[in-house]
Amino acid sequence: MKFHIRVCLFIFLSSSYLSFGQQKFTLSGIVSQKNSNETLIGVTIAIPELQTGVITNEYGFYSITLPEGNYTLVTNYLGFQEIKKDITLTDNKKINFQLKEEAEQLEEVIVIEDKERIDIRKPQMSVNTLKAETIKNIPVILGEADIIKSILLLPGVTNAGEGASGFNVRGGSADQNLILLDEATIFNSSHLFGFFSVFNPDAIKNIKLYKGGIPARYGGRVSSVLDIFQKEGNSKEIKVNGGLGLVASRLLVEGPIIKDKSAFLIGGRASYAHLFFPLFNLDNTAYFFDLNAKLNYKINQNNNLFLSGYFGRDVFGISDSFVNTYGNSVGNFRWNHLFSDKLFSNLSLIYSDYYYGLKLDFVGFNWNSGIQNFNIKYDLKHYLNNDLQVNYGINNIYYKFNPGKIEPSNTNSGIIEEQLTQKFANEFAAYIDIEQNITKNLSLQYGVRFSHFNRLGQDEINVYENNEAILFNEEFQLYYSANPTETSNVKKGSLKTFTNVEPRLGFSYSFKNNAIKGSYTRLSQYLHLLSNTSSPTPLDVWTPSGPFIKPQLLDQFALGYFKTIDENKYSIETEVFYKKIKNRIDYINGANLIANDAIEQIILNGRARAYGVEFLFKKNEGKLKGWLAYTLSKSEQQTPGRTPIETGINFGEWYNTAYDKTHDFSLYASYELNTKWSINSNLIYQTGQPTNYPVGQFQFQGLTVPYYGLRNNERLPNYHRIDLSATLTPKKSTFKKIKSEWVFSIYNLYNRKNAASINFNRNTETGNNEAIRTSIFGIVPAVTYNFKF
Repeated sequence: MKFHIRVCLFIFLSSSYLSFGQQKFTLSGIVSQKNSNETLIGVTIAIPELQTGVITNEYGFYSITLPEGNYTLVTNYLGFQEIKKDITLTDNKKINFQLKEEAEQLEEVIVIEDKERIDIRKPQMSVNTLKAETIKNIPVILGEADIIKSILLLPGVTNAGEGASGFNVRGGSADQNLILLDEATIFNSSHLFGFFSVFNPDAIKNIKLYKGGIPARYGGRVSSVLDIFQKEGNSKEIKVNGGLGLVASRLLVEGPIIKDKSAFLIGGRASYAHLFFPLFNLDNTAYFFDLNAKLNYKINQNNNLFLSGYFGRDVFGISDSFVNTYGNSVGNFRWNHLFSDKLFSNLSLIYSDYYYGLKLDFVGFNWNSGIQNFNIKYDLKHYLNNDLQVNYGINNIYYKFNPGKIEPSNTNSGIIEEQLTQKFANEFAAYIDIEQNITKNLSLQYGVRFSHFNRLGQDEINVYENNEAILFNEEFQLYYSANPTETSNVKKGSLKTFTNVEPRLGFSYSFKNNAIKGSYTRLSQYLHLLSNTSSPTPLDVWTPSGPFIKPQLLDQFALGYFKTIDENKYSIETEVFYKKIKNRIDYINGANLIANDAIEQIILNGRARAYGVEFLFKKNEGKLKGWLAYTLSKSEQQTPGRTPIETGINFGEWYNTAYDKTHDFSLYASYELNTKWSINSNLIYQTGQPTNYPVGQFQFQGLTVPYYGLRNNERLPNYHRIDLSATLTPKKSTFKKIKSEWVFSIYNLYNRKNAASINFNRNTETGNNEAIRTSIFGIVPAVTYNFKF
């Protein structure tokens, strides 16, 4: 251990010593869009003379330290005009760049080799980035651009099928994904139970999906991080854009409050398909709406303030007797401060709330539940020199869990008001993350995150004999819930604390246009989504770790090969990964999760593992662009018995998780036919998801009762479909400021009846049992009109 510490210190000090061996100066600044002042993420500022460069951070800031001398700065960003600027560096300089869109060109900007060598040598791996323009081009159901549906085309990302909410990454469950919108946590990413995502594409600037090699600044989930950045608002002029669709429409307005200094952005979406229900004699309701808002204010060159928020609601009702309402509310106040040309900081105050409500008039009660958190975080980026960047920070999150409150819905109701025991917790974390170039070819990213979770006191907590909330009946080979011996009141102090150290390590060794990368990631997850379905539903409840539920602990290893071809016209990425998770919760057979105030009575602790290989081939330039992705993987879970006499789940053997997909193939292609027409298409093929079928039946008091075999031992039929869209951009008129386009799309082109589920019923005429396939969508044509001015 001491030897490893000495080696790390030697590398660090050697780099620091070399940085002082000659006179150097720092070049820094902000890169933004010329016509709006919108900062740009991931712009490359390359220095061809030194074959080096730097990439802008999440706020468009860059900093690089160079020896004294004359240089040519080459600024590149796909879809924007290249800027070349000659400078003489004799002291520290601040140079801001404003890039102009390449609106008239069909082909993307050709990316120079030096810039791509910088990208390929970065030690970050298992990361996919999509721009809002790409997301809007991908054909999806009912013609609505959708972030979640778009990332399903990437390797290693799947979901539970059509109309399913959430997504699964590398064999992980949906609750293991950390979803951030301007740093605020989104607990449910779906509208209308999975048909749409909660993210308005018009308000989104950029998204980044981390599947592995997750930087130390992120924590709290063990599968992935989906980091979504909203636009900041146009501080040059008022701009309006939106779209009219068959089932939903959207509108976004942005503009200056004080020109070049302060701006606003406000956008909204709403669906209205339910307005046509009366035409079909349906007294039902099914709609959503959401609102995005953001303000920014530039105090001076070193200080910027941001205030952003999101509010969304879904309403689903059957007449007036059943009404389900759910949605997210988030807000974030941020302060960007530049201490020097080498030290950038961001302070955030964040509020996040997920609400779930249920009105059941036919039984006379209302149900309200949800989760809230308050988060304060402070992050700093320190550009020590051209070969060494240190990121560090802290954050503290306070949680409040409301598993459910029942209230009578009217004076005639016989329901007695009841509040299920509320839970409280606090999660603190501190991290340091270092990016270092050891040589021209070898780069490292290493760091550590320290997390401490404190399950706070609550009104009531059950006490069990021998501390066992679940018992096992050896005669019938069944688990059953134990009865508590007493109820304890612990309002103050803590019920349980957990502390974990989470190291992160990544490397990249590049040669010519090739790179070999590897990473190791350890993560802890203290929150659990209680769900016994393959796709989360709004009724699922979040619960914290505590006396009976341990935090999930992940170890993931990944190794990859990356290559660019013909000056980045093509690129190849392939990775193998292996991950194992401790303390993955499982449920006893017949577990009831709804309104359960003693969850510990139905939960068993198990473990999970997933492994596989991912392949991604991309064509980045020309009239025809797109990618081909393929994943071969396995996702399994094991819950052995706690003692030799217990059976566990599936007799303690490994079994398929509900999100195991052996083969996952997707193809996305975009073709610019001419200045008016562009064609986009998807091809998707997946192995059917694991499920349970009856393996036999028996007679009981005149009834035929089916019985099932081992858990997740069968599969639904394989899933596949083709989507197609055509975008018409009318010729621009010199007398009109409005730019518009028509998007014609066909989802599921050949009308494949993909199975959402298969149920077994007895045919009343023949008396035979039969399997009935339930499909959600066949072929779905759609048309959308988009505009901006």
